[in-house]
Amino acid sequence: MKIYKLSIAVLFLSGSVFYAQETAQDTIKKEKKIEGVIIQGSSNKKTETAILLDQKKAVIQKQAIGAEEISRKGISNVEQGLTKITGITTVDGRGLFVRGLEERYNYLLINGLGSPSNNPFQKIIALKQFPTDVVGKLNIYKTFNSNLYGDFAGATFDIETLTMDRSFSKVEFSIGVNTISNFKDNFFVSENADGMKGYLGLNSRDRRFPENIDGVRPTNYRFTANESQQYFKDSFDVEGVKSMPNTSIGFTTAQKIKAGENGNIGILFSLNQSSEYSFREGAKNQFLDLGQTIVLNNKLQRKSYNFELESSALLGLGYKNKRTQVNLNAIYLQNANNIIEDFFGYKNQQTQNENIGFFRVNQLDISKFLDLQLTASHKINDRHSVKAGASYVLNNYQQPDRKIMEGSRQDSQGNMLNDDQLLITYGGNNIIRQYLDVNSRFYGSAFGEYTVSLGDIGDKKDYSIECWLQRVCRS
Repeated sequence: MKIYKLSIAVLFLSGSVFYAQETAQDTIKKEKKIEGVIIQGSSNKKTETAILLDQKKAVIQKQAIGAEEISRKGISNVEQGLTKITGITTVDGRGLFVRGLEERYNYLLINGLGSPSNNPFQKIIALKQFPTDVVGKLNIYKTFNSNLYGDFAGATFDIETLTMDRSFSKVEFSIGVNTISNFKDNFFVSENADGMKGYLGLNSRDRRFPENIDGVRPTNYRFTANESQQYFKDSFDVEGVKSMPNTSIGFTTAQKIKAGENGNIGILFSLNQSSEYSFREGAKNQFLDLGQTIVLNNKLQRKSYNFELESSALLGLGYKNKRTQVNLNAIYLQNANNIIEDFFGYKNQQTQNENIGFFRVNQLDISKFLDLQLTASHKINDRHSVKAGASYVLNNYQQPDRKIMEGSRQDSQGNMLNDDQLLITYGGNNIIRQYLDVNSRFYGSAFGEYTVSLGDIGDKKDYSIECWLQRVCRS
């Protein structure tokens, strides 16, 4: 009779696997020997334990937050996630502040590749429109090292997109209510903004530059009445709608397919859409220093109506085996902000219009961002490995048909007009249409890295010394 006693203990801790085997042999001559037991497992480098261990072993100073912590804390976008790091705060309308330094002192990487801003008034893209559904890890570097771009004083943020470690699919929907902004009657929006075209950010098509004007160089061309009706698709009017609750809907799926004996193919697709109504009211004053005295230059009471829509899509394809990993990502972000601002009071020290002055700004800010990335890594042998990546970015920012009109709520005899009436003087820059289109034709980023491990292998199967040779290129 053969008697075998086999006991196996397995401990998974941050990617480490330990096993033990004990064999009791009998005296039978024809016994079969067990050569060994191989236990295979995979580790998740995005867990909180793995990230803390990675920071402990790192030769550079960095902080990180992974997908596990992001999910546990209910974080919905990258900007919100970064505020969980010590020393990082957000100021509404001004982006992220790192140790007191504002947004223009920061820099952004996506999978280690440079990412330009799609807004000429900001240095990095609005991170609140980057959903955490596609984020595997957020790295924050507050000190310089060889693989970072040198144009920062606050911090460099590196967004690592989600890896296809397991198959899953999920649909998310959220709703939020602000008692000041939502369920408000006569919430002003521009024409065609409150509808399916506006929800998808397509209402800018009706506000494009007139077709009969060639090029973008200003001219003194005069439109006839018929041409004005034909080529200007929308008017100076606004629509009063009922502001609905803020909503967000997202769909994410990741599929992992076996390819050969040791390979896997991963597919990741994510689609997100959100809308938000925001109303604010308050003073918008400006003081002027005249040397001996300080006077009010602008004394205005402002009512601001913002209807903001954010869209994002990500498609990722990946292949991985024991030594090689290749990832192809396409990231698309779009933000459309419909802004109506009404100002009551006076400007440029026109104190005679303190109670009757009025002007309105009707503006649409729309930004688009497309990032195509290819990254690859290969382990040549136990001591040598290479890693490389490249990206190509297209972005666009528009303020199509920004309209400003200014007038008086009092007629020429000094009588107050009705609430829906306004006296406007023809000419004198009282009715203005402006067009802004900033189109980035090319932005490229690439890096290459060669790693060699020196010294002897320690107890944890790691070499005592690792050296990097890196090359980073951006245009």
